[in-house]
Amino acid sequence: MKVDGQHFRTIWLKPNDEAVVQLIDQRFLPHRFVIEEVRTVEQMATAIREMHVRGAGLIGASAGYGMYLATMAVAARPEDVEFDKQLAHAAVQLKATRPTAVNLSWAIERQLRNIAEGKNAKEKVVFALRTARSIADEDAEHCRMIGQHGLELIRQIARKKAGKQVNVLTHCNAGWLAFVDYGSATAPIYAVHDSGLPIHVWVAETRPRNQGSKLTAWELGKHGVQHTIIGDSAAGHLMQHGMVDLVIVGTDRTTHTGDVANKIGTYLKALAAKDNDVPFYVALPSSSFDWKLRDGLKEIPIEERSAEEVKQADGWFEGQQIEIHVAPERSPAANYGFDVTPSHLVTGLITERGVCEANEKSIHALFPEQAS
Repeated sequence: MKVDGQHFRTIWLKPNDEAVVQLIDQRFLPHRFVIEEVRTVEQMATAIREMHVRGAGLIGASAGYGMYLATMAVAARPEDVEFDKQLAHAAVQLKATRPTAVNLSWAIERQLRNIAEGKNAKEKVVFALRTARSIADEDAEHCRMIGQHGLELIRQIARKKAGKQVNVLTHCNAGWLAFVDYGSATAPIYAVHDSGLPIHVWVAETRPRNQGSKLTAWELGKHGVQHTIIGDSAAGHLMQHGMVDLVIVGTDRTTHTGDVANKIGTYLKALAAKDNDVPFYVALPSSSFDWKLRDGLKEIPIEERSAEEVKQADGWFEGQQIEIHVAPERSPAANYGFDVTPSHLVTGLITERGVCEANEKSIHALFPEQAS
């Protein structure tokens, strides 16, 4: 996607220096556009854990590049270093950063398998770089295809409305900032906008980190898409009054039976959508499926983040980013990062291979190679 007319991915190798990974540091958006340089696996682990980068696809791509940086570091050490042991340590370090997003472990395991095929240190570095690039390129292409399949879905709604504006509601940020390019939930929105169809997006603010009001609104604005920021609790009201034609959200992990883990608050929007007969879609590349878990509510690990995220807020004041306290100092707070939306509340899944129902049979029909 473009920022002030210039195309950007969210993560890339520094031109003329393949020892440095560059990424958009999302902590400063929407107020400042900052590019961070990452040189070590430790720095990449911090970037993922502290949410310099976030979102399922981008977490996976960042982990892929993190394993590449680790491979380079091990290759530069004396030849008697236990290569595989050192890489396994890097893998553990990266996996511990964000437990809910399945793309994280998926990318790391893919790197470990491919790096192991290298016959020597130099070849292992080549394989690691090739794999990191492939993970990023595939993520961008899969999101582009999600956009095309979602475009057809929204066109059907537009025809029913006789060409009137289609109103989409989304939650959190499943945009290109959460992936390498295009995004998952936003890919159909961008495709519709670029096709000339009138579209408007209700952007839920997504407390406590406000990824909707900070990130989704920023990127939609940069692309010229009409949008309105709303408080998280306003979504049900809009649906009751016929102001939402469909909901599209992303996911950090979806079971192969159709249960969806996404940013906390997604479940409540799914309930409101069900009660008001509003279609509720989840957009995801296949890398966000967990092909092992069956019961999302019981089996998907839910990340618990710092209580300070709930008790504080940050914003832009007189040219600098500041944090303020918004809750009583002595009051405890709980900060669950995700919730699980059961498959029966999901109208359909939009993937790079097409749209399917949120159940095991339909998912495996799209991905037969994953069927047991």
